[in-house]
Amino acid sequence: MTCKILRDLADGRSVFTDGTWAAGQGESFTCVNPATEEPLAALVGASRDQVDAAVKSARRAGYDWSHTEAADRGRLLVRLAELIEEQASDLADLVVAEVGSPITLARDLQVRQPSVNFRWSADAATRGPMGGYVQNLPPGVGVVRAESRLLREPIGVVAAIVPYNYPLNMISWKVGPALAAGCSVVVLPSPRGSLCALAFARIVEQAGLPPGLVNVVVGGASVGESLVSNELVDMVSFTGSNAVGARVMSLAAQHSAKVTLELGGKSPNIVLPSACLEDTIAPSVLRFTRNAGQGCGATTRILVHDAQYDEFVDRAADFISNRLAVGDPTLPTTDVGPLISSDHRARVESYLERSVRAGARIIVGGNRPLNCSRGFFLAPALLANVAATDEICQEELFAPVAVVLRYSNIQEAIEIANSTRYGLNAVIWGDEDEALSVAERIDTGTIAINGGGDMRPDVPWGGVKQSGVGCEMGDDGFREFFRVRHLTWRSL
Repeated sequence: MTCKILRDLADGRSVFTDGTWAAGQGESFTCVNPATEEPLAALVGASRDQVDAAVKSARRAGYDWSHTEAADRGRLLVRLAELIEEQASDLADLVVAEVGSPITLARDLQVRQPSVNFRWSADAATRGPMGGYVQNLPPGVGVVRAESRLLREPIGVVAAIVPYNYPLNMISWKVGPALAAGCSVVVLPSPRGSLCALAFARIVEQAGLPPGLVNVVVGGASVGESLVSNELVDMVSFTGSNAVGARVMSLAAQHSAKVTLELGGKSPNIVLPSACLEDTIAPSVLRFTRNAGQGCGATTRILVHDAQYDEFVDRAADFISNRLAVGDPTLPTTDVGPLISSDHRARVESYLERSVRAGARIIVGGNRPLNCSRGFFLAPALLANVAATDEICQEELFAPVAVVLRYSNIQEAIEIANSTRYGLNAVIWGDEDEALSVAERIDTGTIAINGGGDMRPDVPWGGVKQSGVGCEMGDDGFREFFRVRHLTWRSL
């Protein structure tokens, strides 16, 4: 598949620093279309010196930006949103080609949503963080009467490390609030989402943002370590695996940089006895197969009461077999595209093999679809005969694979739901009052009752336990990009 943006990026320049483009001087890698296995582009990653130059560029640009009027920051953020909207068709084609997301998902969540997020960030810049940029406090009541003022100021240079699964959306989650707060940014995408990040760099250039305010470097682990360990980086915003997140936190701690982490998930989908079973089948399946299951919030543990278990399994298997289209992501009729790479598919298959050897039963799927002779496709799988403590119920697979677990009473369902080291997302189906009562006892960052609503930028997304530290978006996520200073002086 060829798209206009991909042709425009085919000039070999993969480092965007201080408003200028340069060829990388580090290790080379190839971007591959996961649906066709065809190479899209050969890129050369940034060297340590180029990473250092990007951070220094952000430091220089950040000083003037932090003193720019909030309304002016907002106007430039709106311009980013407008350019994304103007180029939406080509950006969606690029996401399909590089990530393998079905075109309908690419147009909506992968491209439309980032423009919504940048517009929200523009509004956030204008109104300021909770409490305001400057907050006057009531006089103190101690022995010495004093006035106090809180100043909320941009934290500084932000290293934004972005995963491959929703490359533009994750960029908007990090770059939008950072710029709104008055910070400067160095973006490092996953090597498997690098083209989308470079396309965003072109948009930054077209929007007329001050040189150095947003820099983009590409590359693998060595580039990430150079960026995170750079002493001029004030904050690291990372989305990715737990193992890499632990390394990020360790490196950032060496120079006391702030860290926010959005990590893994093994989220529950709880079907209460009061739920209308028919209404739960399609959304339960679609929530773990969207983007081929490559989403931290995918609800991959489905909990069903004993009395409804067999019927749910039969209906879900029928839906997966007969109503879920797996294949070419360029087609609007496709529901599930490929996994990102052959290595990742092999990793997922190894989990399935071990699970079956341990006694699990694959009800449906788990094979390589016959209609997909090329590409890294895996048919969505549903497993039964598993225990909540089994590996496949505890580890994040990042794939369209779910387990169906039995429970006999609500207390048991709550205990199973909370029985992982993760706590990022959950869905509960059933009587609203009962579902809300259960939700209060689920240890996770976000809970949707009976499907919840659309993704919205004004609410925070973050996890508890090993699903992360801090949050993104909403006023709480916006506040992450500030430091607070206290000024105090004696009253007359």
